[in-house]
Amino acid sequence: MSRKVGDMLQIEKLTPEQAALIPVYREKWRKIALSTERIDREKATEAVNAVYEIMGFDEPQIVFFDSPYAALKEFNQQLHHSQLNEKAYTIQREILTEKRNYIRSQILNKELAIFLIQEFISNPLDDIFERFSWIILKELHTHFYIVDEELDIEAFDVSYFAPESWANVASFIDFCISELNCDLSQQDWLVIQNLIKNCGWIFPDEHIAIVCDRPIHIRFDNQNRLHAEGEPAIEFADGYSLYSYHGVTLPEKYGKIHPQQWQAQWLLTETNAELRRVLIQGIGYSRICQDLQAIELDNWDGYTLLRIDNDFIDIEPILLLKMTCPSTGFIHVLRVPPNMVSAREAIRWVNWGIDPEDFIIET
Repeated sequence: MSRKVGDMLQIEKLTPEQAALIPVYREKWRKIALSTERIDREKATEAVNAVYEIMGFDEPQIVFFDSPYAALKEFNQQLHHSQLNEKAYTIQREILTEKRNYIRSQILNKELAIFLIQEFISNPLDDIFERFSWIILKELHTHFYIVDEELDIEAFDVSYFAPESWANVASFIDFCISELNCDLSQQDWLVIQNLIKNCGWIFPDEHIAIVCDRPIHIRFDNQNRLHAEGEPAIEFADGYSLYSYHGVTLPEKYGKIHPQQWQAQWLLTETNAELRRVLIQGIGYSRICQDLQAIELDNWDGYTLLRIDNDFIDIEPILLLKMTCPSTGFIHVLRVPPNMVSAREAIRWVNWGIDPEDFIIET
């Protein structure tokens, strides 16, 4: 039997079985949010029409694009002059935020409610949904600010609905309805599910709704950061792509080339400190030493202290300790503090203050 609207949940804590299902629901909606399947346009049309009906708007003409870039390229200026687009945030507020708060209000135990919010909505793992949308928007802004600079139009000014940003809210609502018997009308829950499951980004306007397809590829590293080597981390069907190296967005000129082929000389002209850090990480000090002709400062028992004389690469001198493995012959290079004056001192720093001769005795 369903509960009456406004009833409070009297439970004090989750059962072990309910608690065990939290990651199941999170993973379910994570897969939905990061799906790379092409959207079903018929289902997307039904989802968008339902939202417009709830908001009291006339049924719009729905226009589909392969990517947010293609959509903004066509409709950027129109959306900037759209009064409905300016108020598009109300769609998220009325369709999702109010329903989330309504579910939250039914959980009487405050500690349990806070726990569930943290598990489903504030969990750092789910932050990837927000970062995913933010990275796309930031790149769009870069592209369109250049295009429309004279018109003073920025991508940040356009309102949109990004389903992946609300997947964590959907997982919270799903769990509370299915496992805690919270109340929400079947129609409201269906609208939310259809919106997130069947649509990519949506740019609403008074007479048209612009619906974008999902990316065809989304790639991450083992820490859930956007990452790909020599290929896009996010790629849409029309070719619009974003490149990323362990979470740092790269310009295409670096991103489309595999890090093994990155060139140390790029460090001499790259002005962005974050990108220089990424290039150093990807190229590795061994190749940087070789390509930039590091100067040998000191030697001690097979170890060599090196210096790269180029103020442009870093604000402080780059000193490196080069080591050759006696068994494999592999060369390893570590960066050491710029105040090192001898190879032995650098070895001591690497070994947490233990002098190399004492280190040999201890081991």
